[in-house]
Amino acid sequence: MTLKLGDLAPDFTADTTQGTLRFHDWLDQSWAILFSHPADFTPVCTTELGSVAALLPEFSARGIKVAALSCNDVKMHQEWLGDIESTSYAHGSKVLYPIIADPTRQIATSFGMLDPDELDAEGAPMACRGVFIFSPDKRLKLSILYPATTGRNFQEILRVIDSLQLTSSHSVATPADWQPGQQCMVQPTLPDAKAHQDLGGFSVVPVPSGKQYLRLTADPSGRAGS
Repeated sequence: MTLKLGDLAPDFTADTTQGTLRFHDWLDQSWAILFSHPADFTPVCTTELGSVAALLPEFSARGIKVAALSCNDVKMHQEWLGDIESTSYAHGSKVLYPIIADPTRQIATSFGMLDPDELDAEGAPMACRGVFIFSPDKRLKLSILYPATTGRNFQEILRVIDSLQLTSSHSVATPADWQPGQQCMVQPTLPDAKAHQDLGGFSVVPVPSGKQYLRLTADPSGRAGS
């Protein structure tokens, strides 16, 4: 199964480092992010989970619930926590988010997380480094799949969350390399008159074709540009 943008999040019940988690109940009506990891006690995963522990206040400030998944059981997850929290990536933070156990790969399969090129000692496929972001309606809004050998850029993940939340409530899109507070693009479907009314105006970037489709407007969240 491949989870596509706009799909309803698969529901499941699983053991975690913080007790039983029923995914749809846990999502409730919140933005949420689920990270998948190939295996416990692996080097890149340890740095990533430590980084998320340190950045948890940033996710919380955006109203984002966080959960991780690894294809091992809870007992092994609990043993792993000390290593995660001891690394410099955690910056002294505790892992205050749940790590989901998925030893049967059932959850990883339902989300399309399995990496056929990365196998465990028994020859079973491991989960890739997946990023799944869900909106309050439990629909998938973004997914990024990294191979097991490449650690994630969590500043980029925070950036795309800022874009997703901004564009879900305003008729704008964010251009390449956009950062919060910088100018946005008016969505092509928004007529000029409506853009002036809703966004307070825009400027048109001249292009050789003469088409006036590159319309720039201030970040409607009101944040100062950088």
